[in-house]
Amino acid sequence: MLIVGLGNPGAQYEWTRHNLGFMLVDRLARESGREVKRAECRALVGRAEVEGRGVELVKPQTYMNLSGESVACLLRKRTTLKPAQDLLVISDDIALPFGTMRLRARGSSGGQKGLKNIIAALGTDEFMRLRIGIRPEHPVSDTASFVLENFPKAQRAGLEEILGRGADALRAVLRDGIEKAMAQYN
Repeated sequence: MLIVGLGNPGAQYEWTRHNLGFMLVDRLARESGREVKRAECRALVGRAEVEGRGVELVKPQTYMNLSGESVACLLRKRTTLKPAQDLLVISDDIALPFGTMRLRARGSSGGQKGLKNIIAALGTDEFMRLRIGIRPEHPVSDTASFVLENFPKAQRAGLEEILGRGADALRAVLRDGIEKAMAQYN
């Protein structure tokens, strides 16, 4: 299985809202005693064992809007993997309140450009995804700037708890399947 966290490469993006996918992949790697550092298909990849299953943790290095290039390349090289069963993508979602999570077995991009590019590159929306909300309590006039801003210090403490719940949700998918995990974490 490929667990792909969406984000943007580079230190200047490390704590931005758009990098929640990278943050969660890094957390899974740390908890498994592994690193995500092998370069392949314009992505950083690391093998890990999560819930007794071998997974590949992936951080595309193409920047968010071209994430599909890396994901499609990795799936072409792993001919036994099928997106519907073997691909789970983690992304931020400005439509969901901060910290809210939504697991889905399939679906539209919901306006998230990384997901949109993956759907276009694969020619299907039949893959699992975990969306993590970043919407603030106030209106946002410039979405592009907002997602590329660092999390404020006040939210960083809560971020660890959100990432912990996200890791738990991903472990539930691996252990119990997407339907049971959705019932538990949505």
